[in-house]
Amino acid sequence: MSLAGLGVLAGGAFAAESATATTAARPAPQIFTGHAFDTCAAPSLTAMKGWYATSVYRGAAVYVGGRNRGCAQPNLTASWVKSVSATGWKLIPLYVGAQPPCQTSNNPEKMTAANATSLAATDAADAVAKEAALGMKAGSPVYLDMEYFDPANTSCVNTVLTYIRSFDKTVKAKGYWSGFYGFSNSSAAVVADAKTRTDLPEILWYARYDDVYSTTKGFPYASTLWTGHRRGHQFAVNKKVTHTGGTLTIDRDAWDAPVAVVVK
Repeated sequence: MSLAGLGVLAGGAFAAESATATTAARPAPQIFTGHAFDTCAAPSLTAMKGWYATSVYRGAAVYVGGRNRGCAQPNLTASWVKSVSATGWKLIPLYVGAQPPCQTSNNPEKMTAANATSLAATDAADAVAKEAALGMKAGSPVYLDMEYFDPANTSCVNTVLTYIRSFDKTVKAKGYWSGFYGFSNSSAAVVADAKTRTDLPEILWYARYDDVYSTTKGFPYASTLWTGHRRGHQFAVNKKVTHTGGTLTIDRDAWDAPVAVVVK
């Protein structure tokens, strides 16, 4: 697919393709195709309005919750979501859930083999509640953020997949779409390579820092995976960029996937 243009469309084909017997009836997702960015803390409303007027970006990721969320979010309120959405922004909700037991970083919440299923269900319910409180209603995606870990650690991989399946199953049962953010050579690869495809993320946002604005060129997995407006590509990281409204340190994304459906 080409990302030369940008736009928003209803995800009817996506819904038909992704429906399963275990999925609750859900509104079709809203699809955005174009330039997006993510940054640790939601920018001010002034910055968002200025950037919308003077940059190529029309999509922005926001960290809606999770015990491992790294930045305070003083700007991220239901009022902010409504205002930036009215400006024209398409929001990408990201939830930093429990991290792998073999991960070397010291996170407040890590899963274990014993609690992966129950903890994921609790986290997924919290993610949906956080989105709903921000005015992101059913039909919105929840992007689970899973950071780098050793994909050669079989027991760790099995625990992570157990957590992901439970998280996604819970999200779908609540009327939201299941998304996943991970590194192309680690957490995302584990999902892509999983032999059993049941209850895996319906949308993949993969980090591959090749400076290529595309969700198809250089796609690191089988071309048949996550087709039909279900891919985001984080292609550059930690870039200082200035537009009207101020300078932000951002990661750059090529986007062709669902975004939040916001209460008007």
